[in-house]
Amino acid sequence: MNRSLFLTVAAVVALVVGAMAIVFPAEFLASKGTLPSEAANLWMRETGLLIACLGIILFSVRRQPDSPTLRAFMFGNLLVQVGLLATEIFGYGGGVITKLSGIVPNSILHVLLAMGFAYFGSNIKVRR
Repeated sequence: MNRSLFLTVAAVVALVVGAMAIVFPAEFLASKGTLPSEAANLWMRETGLLIACLGIILFSVRRQPDSPTLRAFMFGNLLVQVGLLATEIFGYGGGVITKLSGIVPNSILHVLLAMGFAYFGSNIKVRR
């Protein structure tokens, strides 16, 4: 898989997950074993909007040449994946997320995406 294809796949994932969180926030929360509320639904929609926007950005930069900016972008996305992974694990450990099935698929996805961002980000060649 090349970087352009990886970023395209990551963009599609982000757009689908973001759209689901925006349109079906209560169902998204319930799948994790949390108690939906109007406040939680609002936060889920906001998070979904941010994830969907990230998908648009990922799609927009997928064919950019190597640059310090693209390397920083890849590192930033690596941090997003690590942060989301940690948040879900701590949420499960703290009893906020009560279904293991609510974090396992996401955790696998976050690890794979983090690995991709780390790999492709570290392979960006820039002149000094």
